[in-house]
Amino acid sequence: MDAPPPTTSPPNLLRHTRFDDAQAIFSGTLFVAIAMMLFGQAGLLTGGTAGVAFLLHYATGASFGKLFFLVNLPFYWFAWRHMGRAFTLKTFSAIALLSVMTDLAPRYLSIYSLHPAFAAVLGGLLLGTGCLFLARHRASLGGATVLTLYLQEKRGWPAGKVQIGIDCTVVLLALCVIPPQRVGWSVLAAVVMGLFLWINHKPGRYAAT
Repeated sequence: MDAPPPTTSPPNLLRHTRFDDAQAIFSGTLFVAIAMMLFGQAGLLTGGTAGVAFLLHYATGASFGKLFFLVNLPFYWFAWRHMGRAFTLKTFSAIALLSVMTDLAPRYLSIYSLHPAFAAVLGGLLLGTGCLFLARHRASLGGATVLTLYLQEKRGWPAGKVQIGIDCTVVLLALCVIPPQRVGWSVLAAVVMGLFLWINHKPGRYAAT
């Protein structure tokens, strides 16, 4: 029996609605917020602007959420100029939401025992999943993620590889701030996240806009 000929869906059926974008931004940001809680509980950090915010948090005791929002402010100009208005607005919404979630989450979720290895692996996977949700809906969490998505779209550089390089660099710079053992676990988290994005976020794999 002959198979029916493949059909091509009209372009409008592949476009995200505002509800699609909203639920993806909320879900992806929630995943990342849980990862940030795991890292904070285990004394780890991640790369990019989140890593910078963690370093400032450990050094000053200031709120991670507020620091993360402030550190990302300079990247909005880059996103607006190179990634477009819609991407920038979605990214701003995701960053603001993450800042609120990370400040409020400890009131509703407590972790009493957590091994750094488990935090690194689970946190890395949650980060990768959250960022993938956002990327597939043309959003990000600012900083290095904006740069990796730009380089993938414009230069064809795999987002996962670039993310691993940036994150590991930031984490290694933390050797002057936190103990080497915690830096090692943080590098593991960065590698897990980068590998997840490398495998699952490739040009052309997801066609919706």
